[in-house]
Amino acid sequence: MAAARRARAGGGGGGGGAGPGFGRAAEPAVPQGLLRLARRSGQLNLAGRGLTHVPEHVWRINLDTPEEAQQNLSFGAADRWWEQTDLTKLILASNKLQSLSEDVQLLPALTVLDVHDNQLTSLPSALGQLENLQKLDVSHNKLRSLPEELLQLPRLRSLLVQHNELSQLPEGLGQLLSLEELDVSNNQLTAIPTSFALLVNLVRLNLACNQLKELPADLSAMKSLRQLDCTKNYLETVPPKLATMASLEQLYLRKNKLRSLPELPSCKLLKELHAGENQIEILNAENLKQLNSLCVLELRDNKIKAVPEEITVLQKLERLDLANNDISRLPYTLGNLPQLKFLALEGNPLRTIRRDLLQKGTQELLKYLRSKIQDDGPGPSEEPPVTAMTLPSQSKVNIHAITTLKLLEYSDKQAAEIPEAVFDAVGANPVATVNFSKNQLREIPPRNNVLTALPEEMEALKRLHTINLAFNRFKVFPSVLYRLPALETILLSNNQVGSIDPVQLKGLDKLGTLDLQNNDLLQVPPELGNCENLRSLLLEGNPFRTPRAAVLAKGTAAVLEYLRSRIPS
Repeated sequence: MAAARRARAGGGGGGGGAGPGFGRAAEPAVPQGLLRLARRSGQLNLAGRGLTHVPEHVWRINLDTPEEAQQNLSFGAADRWWEQTDLTKLILASNKLQSLSEDVQLLPALTVLDVHDNQLTSLPSALGQLENLQKLDVSHNKLRSLPEELLQLPRLRSLLVQHNELSQLPEGLGQLLSLEELDVSNNQLTAIPTSFALLVNLVRLNLACNQLKELPADLSAMKSLRQLDCTKNYLETVPPKLATMASLEQLYLRKNKLRSLPELPSCKLLKELHAGENQIEILNAENLKQLNSLCVLELRDNKIKAVPEEITVLQKLERLDLANNDISRLPYTLGNLPQLKFLALEGNPLRTIRRDLLQKGTQELLKYLRSKIQDDGPGPSEEPPVTAMTLPSQSKVNIHAITTLKLLEYSDKQAAEIPEAVFDAVGANPVATVNFSKNQLREIPPRNNVLTALPEEMEALKRLHTINLAFNRFKVFPSVLYRLPALETILLSNNQVGSIDPVQLKGLDKLGTLDLQNNDLLQVPPELGNCENLRSLLLEGNPFRTPRAAVLAKGTAAVLEYLRSRIPS
């Protein structure tokens, strides 16, 4: 080994850029200490150094005589560079690279190459010569195609090409028989190569955020697949053959055009099914019966009108999200699901469940449903009982007063609470005066708002320490909140927020409570873990995959620790 390394070093000559003083004049410096450490450990991390190109001596790290060896001919055991290890892991992430040199072939021992978050528009064909490569991360670049030579990597187990500009994938991608993880999300793909069927060792496949109108039935040949993500495409149906994927545990179908749940009779191990933001109108009872291992069922933002009694066969169900559908009644037996810890129902026209009860949380809601069973209350298909509170003579509302006088009048009724029909009558009309006098109210009825933004003038509220924006329609985290340094509590649950900025949140050093439950967060940035002042971080009811429910259940400290562990080193 030592002789071979000396021979290679001699063959490299002295003109190949042995140190930072050679090669291009503008070549960015790589500290010699890093290079020495890399020769011992076999790992070199050059992430986030502003590199516009990779210095030649990095590619030749295992070929050329180190600069320090040319100056000092007496070596200790640790400095005998000719006996030290070949580079196996090279991280070039978060730089400004526009291309990679064909000299990458000079590192044949590489098992990991990470160049994510650069400006690459193409990849060198020499990548095909890295026969030991097991993980290739080229995500978050500007790639429009992948070289055919990539298909020559027999040991490649993880290929990450998400967030590029790919409109198609190589037809022969199925030749990568060792592949276990493939992420092609956030590209412009309109079709999947049929050779995918050959990827029998694939465990995780991410096709999210593309332009797929259909899935090839051949995907069913992926007998090892446990996680399939097809979020945000144009799928109207799921091939029936996919039902034979016996290893499938997680299936993401959010933000498509599905009109019904897929039939998955053979997916006995399926634990999570996410199908929110589709056009599903009916829950087929027979389909539900096949999913008896399901722990998470997410169906928010569809057009579901009824929940069948058969949903109670899902005895392992822990999370059920039915928010923002057209459900008017629930089967009371839902309260008997033994493992259910989270039930989202807001945004439905429920007739038998008060809105304030929905805000009290899952356990109170389940307790209420069980009480209705014990009381032999009406089933979901029966009309609710007529009481003094719901008599037509009492619930009449003066529409003329609302539209012309901006007055909502419901006084002298001796009512214990205000019927929903009173508020429904208001609709979108602005109301300036409310008269609920001469009743028996014990609290002001909670009402939802429809805020979508906050005025920038709020920046002047430098002493504001609590803000409650729950049950509105924010799609983005209000940026003005990042500029309120005294904030201690932000309540933003039950909105449609899709992302947060962890760096700006960390600037709120007094923030102790952040409630983002029931939003549209597709991912939780790991850097949120650096907000160590948070004592209460609530994230349940979002469509992200990680952290998993088991981590969330351990509490805020455990979630923050988990997120910090995911920050790229």
